[in-house]
Amino acid sequence: MAKAEKRERSMALYETILKLKDLEECCRFFDDLCTPTELRSLEQRFDVAVYLQQGLVYLDILEKTGASSATISRVRRSMLDNGAGGVMQQVIAREGLHEKEEA
Repeated sequence: MAKAEKRERSMALYETILKLKDLEECCRFFDDLCTPTELRSLEQRFDVAVYLQQGLVYLDILEKTGASSATISRVRRSMLDNGAGGVMQQVIAREGLHEKEEA
């Protein structure tokens, strides 16, 4: 059996995200779209990316997020290779999320 062809990306989702009017609507939209587990996974991976950009080590990130070392490693590799879209580090820096948390 031949491998299934890669499905073309649907831009409708991304265009809709750009049209969300505020943070509350954005949260409600993702609550409607994703399961709680999917949301936690996305949020956790984003938190890992922020902590990596802050320079935290794996053990500290694991403690703060509960992410597995495999997840932390995957996010790190993606960031080092500029990810599939090459934008994660830029967005984190732009939003000031890369600055270390105060103790």
